[in-house]
Amino acid sequence: MTHKFLVLNGPNLNLLGTREKSVYGSDTLENIINELSVYAQQRDVELRDFQSNSEGALVDAVHQARTWADGIIFNAGAYTHYSIALRDAIAGVGLPVIEVHISNVHAREEFRHKSVLAPVCLGVIAGFGRNSYFLGVDALLRHLAKNG
Repeated sequence: MTHKFLVLNGPNLNLLGTREKSVYGSDTLENIINELSVYAQQRDVELRDFQSNSEGALVDAVHQARTWADGIIFNAGAYTHYSIALRDAIAGVGLPVIEVHISNVHAREEFRHKSVLAPVCLGVIAGFGRNSYFLGVDALLRHLAKNG
């Protein structure tokens, strides 16, 4: 059975590859998504991706995913730490969501240590660079295999 996942990326992730390379690496978001799509396809997963710097557009994408997706892999960027709107959207759609971060947010500034999204997500993967997304695919697949 083919699963369908939304890979959702929030603010400033469109700048990957040029932004703070010591923190985020030199891969572009496009490169990560392209390689992730191949990885997912090999596991019978169809990926759709969306990136926005706008909180409302991300909320809309979460809402729309409930009509077609089996789960969401979500790097909400800075919205992770304060967006009650995104938290409520995740809780409202009832899809399993894996929160991912390229950097280890707990090894960074204190304001990055708290996620308002984590309590309504299936789990959090942080600090593995681009591999956080690949681990997110695997985590969603394992969850769906176990829970249907």
